[in-house]
Amino acid sequence: MNKKQIIGIIIFVVLVLSIIGIKAFTSKNGGESLTGLTTIYVATGGGKEDFLADKDVLKILRKKYKLNVVFDNWSNGKTVQIPLIRESVGLGNDTISSKISGGDNSYTIHSDGVSTYDALFTSDQRFYDYYKLWPDKEKNEAERYNVKGGSLTLNTPIVIYSWGKIVDALKNEGIVTETDGVYYISDMNKLMNYILEGKKWSDIGLNELYGKINIASTDPVTSSPGATYYGLLLSTLSEGLVTDENINENLPKLKQFYIKSGYMNNTPADLFERYLKTGMGGQPMIVDYEKSIIDFANSNKEGFSQVKDDIRVLYPSPTIWNSHCYAYFTDKGKKLYDAFDDKEIQQIAWEKYGFRTGITGGSYDVSSIGIGVPQTITSTVSSLKMDTYNQLIDYLGKGE
Repeated sequence: MNKKQIIGIIIFVVLVLSIIGIKAFTSKNGGESLTGLTTIYVATGGGKEDFLADKDVLKILRKKYKLNVVFDNWSNGKTVQIPLIRESVGLGNDTISSKISGGDNSYTIHSDGVSTYDALFTSDQRFYDYYKLWPDKEKNEAERYNVKGGSLTLNTPIVIYSWGKIVDALKNEGIVTETDGVYYISDMNKLMNYILEGKKWSDIGLNELYGKINIASTDPVTSSPGATYYGLLLSTLSEGLVTDENINENLPKLKQFYIKSGYMNNTPADLFERYLKTGMGGQPMIVDYEKSIIDFANSNKEGFSQVKDDIRVLYPSPTIWNSHCYAYFTDKGKKLYDAFDDKEIQQIAWEKYGFRTGITGGSYDVSSIGIGVPQTITSTVSSLKMDTYNQLIDYLGKGE
């Protein structure tokens, strides 16, 4: 084999490897080359991972808006406690990341060489509202970016999941009412008093259920969904307006409610799975988000078909939104914020993952779900401020 032949083979091999590398790169990024795209880094709270990783959503962002978005996982509380830079979660500059993990606390969002963010996507409105305030230096909170804009972006209300026989009994008690095929808890105070009084299921005609009336939830002390639910209960007890006076009056009642609730899961996914698997006897009533049943109906059509005729979704009246809020710090971050208004993206958010958009939850065809879900949700209470939530959680978490 002569020299020219050897060179020709080498060139051929290099070309083949280059083609393979390009295909692997584009495949990894949803079949799209990142050339010509604007890359945006977003610090992201949980609860929406599947939606943000949806291949159709990413395709729309790349093709229509020329955006390549990197969503880094963050705990909501950490966004104000430590510098909001990629190195704080082990990404970005390896050298700086290693120093931070080794205990170096000198880095801020303004330090040279750090990888900054274009936006923050929280899982709860209270964290969004709190981030926009000046950092509390007495609590050693980290410096924050200047929030140029943003708002509530993905919403899902707190609901209570139950079963047909139980809801029929609660209707007879005047606790639940039905309007246009949708079930509402119209007297939450009465239901809470039943629980506080230790009433049994048999007391309302459900002799097949053992034990006392209860609503299972995630732990409000350690779980954001649980805290949102207890925030709703506090608002209900306070008739929609929490003040310094009535919070001190109502916290002891909520503490007793918390104690009577017994064992609690830490994640809503585990609780919802137990609800589906153990049925009416195992989990008569649970607290979760509306989006859970829509996500389940889409991802497990066979399983949903087996339970949908007996599942009941109860909407507290009023209820409270769990709002995933987007705050942008840069012009690049605003591009993604604007892209979330895309009708195709909003439709995917609802149909596949159960997220509503808009002030009252958007305008979607809810009839296709096959269970009682309201077209719009108008009876809601406002999200509580961070200080109120902290006071609530601290009180629930302290010993007797």
